Amino acid sequence: MISKGRKYEMKIKDGLEQEYAKHKNINQDTYGGRVVSYGEDWANLMEDRIANGEQLEDIADETSHEADTDDITGFMYSCAASSLAYYWEHGEQLRRWHNLENQIGTEGEEANEKGTVLNTAILNIGTKE
Repeated sequence: MISKGRKYEMKIKDGLEQEYAKHKNINQDTYGGRVVSYGEDWANLMEDRIANGEQLEDIADETSHEADTDDITGFMYSCAASSLAYYWEHGEQLRRWHNLENQIGTEGEEANEKGTVLNTAILNIGTKE
C-alpha cells in the first residue's frame, strides 16, 4: 500500500462499509487482492489531492499510474475502476471520467447513460474503409 505522506483514506459510501469489507475479504488471492489494493492506493492518492482542492478529472490519470507500482493488467485496472465506482464516495465521478477517457467512438457516453463501467481490457479490431 502506498502510504508515504498520505493524510486521507478512501471514503466508502455510506451504508456500504460492511459490503466493502466482505469484498476485500473474498479477494485475498494474489490477483484479486492486488485489484483491491491498487484501487485503494489509487483512491487514497486522489483523496489527498481532492482535499487540497484539485479536481478528480485533472488527477485521475496521473494517480492511476502512480498507484500502479507493479504493472497491473488492463483488466485489473478496469476491475479496480468498477469497484471504486460502486464503493467509493467519489465513485460516480470516477466512473464517468473513466468511461469518457477510455471510449472509442461513443461507448463511454453510452456507458455513462446506462450507469456502467467500460472494460479497458477489451481489444477492438477494425478495418479502415
